[in-house]
Amino acid sequence: MRDLIAIGGTEAVKKWGFVAMHAAVAAAFMFLLQRFFMSASQETSLLWALIFAVCAAGLAYKQSNR
Repeated sequence: MRDLIAIGGTEAVKKWGFVAMHAAVAAAFMFLLQRFFMSASQETSLLWALIFAVCAAGLAYKQSNR
């Protein structure tokens, strides 16, 4: 019985780790793109990074449930 709980727990950690990694990479990419390549202000870059992180996390979550 404990083995089943442990297996389910590691799958959940992997799933949420995948979602978090996807969100972090999307946020970093968007921040760097906006700030350094498009010369946007820091506030604008952070706002776009946050928006893309939320969208990327949502997409990764939906994909992990397939």
